[in-house]
Amino acid sequence: MLAVVVPAHDEQDHIGACLKAITVAARCPSLEGEQVLVIVVLDACSDDTGEIARSNGVPTLAIHARNVGVARAEGAKVALAGGARWLAFTDADSIVAPDWLSKQLALRSDAVCGTVEVRDWGSYGEPMRQHYAATYTDADGHSHVHGANLGVSAAAYLGAGGFPPLACSEDVALVDALRQSGASIAWSAAPRVVTSARRNFRAAGGFGETLMRVERDSAQQAPRMAA
Repeated sequence: MLAVVVPAHDEQDHIGACLKAITVAARCPSLEGEQVLVIVVLDACSDDTGEIARSNGVPTLAIHARNVGVARAEGAKVALAGGARWLAFTDADSIVAPDWLSKQLALRSDAVCGTVEVRDWGSYGEPMRQHYAATYTDADGHSHVHGANLGVSAAAYLGAGGFPPLACSEDVALVDALRQSGASIAWSAAPRVVTSARRNFRAAGGFGETLMRVERDSAQQAPRMAA
């Protein structure tokens, strides 16, 4: 069995599209009918995220940690108890490709670190799109770590000690632990995920805040360059 864990904090505007994409990926012919368990971890949700997930036939787990590391770990715990051999992680504001899971498994590694793509830059506009294109490596051999596009075997996950209870960079900490444990890691752009460039991000220190920091730093450098 495979498992997909999605942490969520008040994601009613995004969770439906996220889960529909995961459902398609779970039915990929390359998986040859292997069961896929999808779990949405509701972390201190006060909106309709849970109702939307359940209406899509996806089980939910409610916690009150307000901590993405705890949320991912709790979801993984349920998946492992259910017999999952592979754990895949994405975010509620992200859309996985139809062959996302099969591409992860095809790499035949203990863990897979994938890239993320942004299609709608919203209020960031063309300057941010150009900056991202110039500075981000969306190709095999990259060095990015994203909780929105991460996969790991059950054995490697347990061997690395799982996700630590961090409010941000929990994905980086897990990958560091995987390295230290000797796990093989594929740094691949093959498993595709589209994520959002929203400003009302949920995890401090994550992808959304990184984009805002880039924008702020660029604005501060502009006057110095003009001078």
